[in-house]
Amino acid sequence: MNPFPPGTDEDTPVFVISVAAQLSGLHAQTLRGYDRQGLVSPGRTSGGGRRYSMRDIALLREVQRLSQEHGVNLAGIKRIIELENEVDALRARVVELSEELAAAFAAAEQAAAAIHKSYRHELVPVRQQTALVVWRPQPRR
Repeated sequence: MNPFPPGTDEDTPVFVISVAAQLSGLHAQTLRGYDRQGLVSPGRTSGGGRRYSMRDIALLREVQRLSQEHGVNLAGIKRIIELENEVDALRARVVELSEELAAAFAAAEQAAAAIHKSYRHELVPVRQQTALVVWRPQPRR
């Protein structure tokens, strides 16, 4: 069951900055700084107000964890986020290519089956036999 309201998911920007700050355990000014640095990119309203999604909140918590528990600076955190996004994109591409490959194999097998069905059935395989002949010349007299 979807825990989100109808028509929304974890990527739907719904939280204003004050709620996002409270949910992430960070100050609103910190969220603005993270946005300026490109660590988190919340959605925007037509008036320019930030709206955070549940995925943004989880990312904010991860930024805080990496910074506080592991001592990673913000530039390092940004690089980690970029690399994780790249890995996710590559995984998705591998799945996509695997599906394409499976479809190509299936098409090749269907084509091979069609060719085999087109063989003429009145042809009969002929067994080839080989014989070994040993020649021993007679000495000249």
